[in-house]
Amino acid sequence: MTIDKAGARKGLAGWKTALAAGLIGALVGGGAVAYGSRQSVRDYLLENPEILPLAMEKLREREAAKMVSANRAALERPFAGAWAGASDGDVVLVEFFDYACGYCRKSNADVDRLLREDPKLKVVWREWPVLGPDSETAARASLAAAQAGRFRPFYDALFAAGRPTPEALAKARACAGLGADLPESVANRELSTNFELARGLEATGTPTFVVGDQILQGAVGYEALRDAIKEARARKG
Repeated sequence: MTIDKAGARKGLAGWKTALAAGLIGALVGGGAVAYGSRQSVRDYLLENPEILPLAMEKLREREAAKMVSANRAALERPFAGAWAGASDGDVVLVEFFDYACGYCRKSNADVDRLLREDPKLKVVWREWPVLGPDSETAARASLAAAQAGRFRPFYDALFAAGRPTPEALAKARACAGLGADLPESVANRELSTNFELARGLEATGTPTFVVGDQILQGAVGYEALRDAIKEARARKG
């Protein structure tokens, strides 16, 4: 089975179109807008263009929250052992990652720090191999490691080795004591699920984090992730 990687990148234009189409509704509170009101909003925007970025960001956050809410159960359900932290964590941090992604490697220290500092946090890793054949091969081996209860030893060893070349992958498999890969149908099903979830979130690349109702794209850093977790926890009351 060939994973539709191109499809994972589609929809960005649609996202922007939806933002533009909904901007007036966001500014006037949603619902039907009479022609006179639309004209007034248009005139106001032309006179005060500095509010456009703020309005667009507000609308983006609203749409992101809807996407996350609609897919929360699937997002936060780990594949076998591909998770860490509190099994019943009150906040779940989901990371879509690729073993060939340098920004994912950079973010590992931030995620590990959060796990050390926050005993109520659960982290779920989702394989999203978008950077080539070596990435997909590594993702399939990683799923086998998760199934065998050896995800973190494999994950840590492969990222420490650098890019997921065949040689690095062989070393990571040995470090994790990994045997055979999963049946192809099982791995295909999980990878397809992850690509569909990423597409639904309009993710644009790795790493992509989901925390509470927020979607954070890229290596956003420890503080941004910590603040998102804090906000998600506060919203739960």
